[in-house]
Amino acid sequence: MLHNFHTHTYRCKHAEGDVEDYCRVAVEQGMSTLGFTDHTALPDDRWVSLRMYYAELPEYSRAIDQARIDFPSLRLLKGMECEYIPEFHSFYQDELLGEFQFDYLIGGAHFFPDPGVDEGASEDVDRWLNTYGGTNTSTMLRAYSDYVIDMMRTGLFDFIAHPDLFGNCYLEWDSDTTACSRDILSAAEELNVGLEINALGLRKIAYKKADNPYPMYPWRPFWEEATDFDVEVIINSDAHRPVDVQARMTEAFEIQQDLDLSLMTPESIGNRNAN
Repeated sequence: MLHNFHTHTYRCKHAEGDVEDYCRVAVEQGMSTLGFTDHTALPDDRWVSLRMYYAELPEYSRAIDQARIDFPSLRLLKGMECEYIPEFHSFYQDELLGEFQFDYLIGGAHFFPDPGVDEGASEDVDRWLNTYGGTNTSTMLRAYSDYVIDMMRTGLFDFIAHPDLFGNCYLEWDSDTTACSRDILSAAEELNVGLEINALGLRKIAYKKADNPYPMYPWRPFWEEATDFDVEVIINSDAHRPVDVQARMTEAFEIQQDLDLSLMTPESIGNRNAN
């Protein structure tokens, strides 16, 4: 595996190492491309226990710029893994992709809007649910898939990270998970947005506790549904430690190969600022 387009740093507070640490391991392992996509800072510093502060954004950008000088054998891409907050659209477009010249953004629905909260509710009402534990009913699956589709429709994101993340808290594959999946897959086909088979989920499966009954992700039935659609997939390690820049990617590729799913080309990622 020569490429990984989903890499975090210590700034998200649940990963280890900085840009140079991941680059060093990537070079040792003979990789050619490494894309950094830490959990995005947000202008209001929401969810900051799981991501960098907004004030850290310039330093994160500089760290990647410096690594491009220090590791010339690597193609290094500057990115972010983002929830889409509609009121911050200009932040993604004008600051990340514009001012800071990020090469690409990926959509990651770790949170999604609570369908039970009216949009006109007061500002102190939390309108967002955590996908870890939140997608456990048909209503919540619908809200999750609607949000993922809304992200794709923005045109901001090269691919959607772990679209089958709902497997972390939904016990069995049923008609509701099928509908959720097919809605996401249909939109990905229509909008030409890639979907990620995420190897971090395979690492989680390997060490999850015996009393955890959930299937986690990648959830194979999701990818079996994908065979009905003209979609492209990308395989990433979702590295949160330097040692994991390629971890479990072989098994993720086996899912893609077993199901004969089309792969995104490495060259299709990160070309927004090529001209």
